[in-house]
Amino acid sequence: MDALVARVGAVRAVAPSAGAASTVGHSPKRMLFLDLVLSVFRLNGLLVAEGDAMTEDLGLTSARWKVIGVVALSTAGLTVPGIARVLGQSRQAVQRITDVMAQDGLIAYEPNPKHKRSVLVLLTDEGKSAYHALREVQDPWAIRNTEDIPIEELETSLRLVRRLIQRLDK
Repeated sequence: MDALVARVGAVRAVAPSAGAASTVGHSPKRMLFLDLVLSVFRLNGLLVAEGDAMTEDLGLTSARWKVIGVVALSTAGLTVPGIARVLGQSRQAVQRITDVMAQDGLIAYEPNPKHKRSVLVLLTDEGKSAYHALREVQDPWAIRNTEDIPIEELETSLRLVRRLIQRLDK
């Protein structure tokens, strides 16, 4: 219970408007979930900043890193709406970034045999080179940031995040 009180205090520190009256009657489970949500928001901000720092020397941004990664890991070509679904972003936001990436020669649009208007997004040779350069930076970063975390904790965390995504992605 002391840990819960500390977490509630952390939530209040992040969101001071959440005064004592707003936590009265809330279950420990609800408070933990709210703490998780705020922590994920903070983690997202930190990951974007880390991504921008890692990709800067490569002339990329974390937004391009995400698109290149999704396309590179796809077993078949993806459409812009497909990339948007994977990233949890709007189709329009992904379209803007892929259009710039196409102009820069990192990706190419190819006809989609399954859909006349929704083209496939594929990495060009330059995009593949960028992906390999990203991996050279990303792999040591991933190792450095997870070396003291047991694999079971990572697996459990991933299952929880995927479960919440599935529940919220309606």
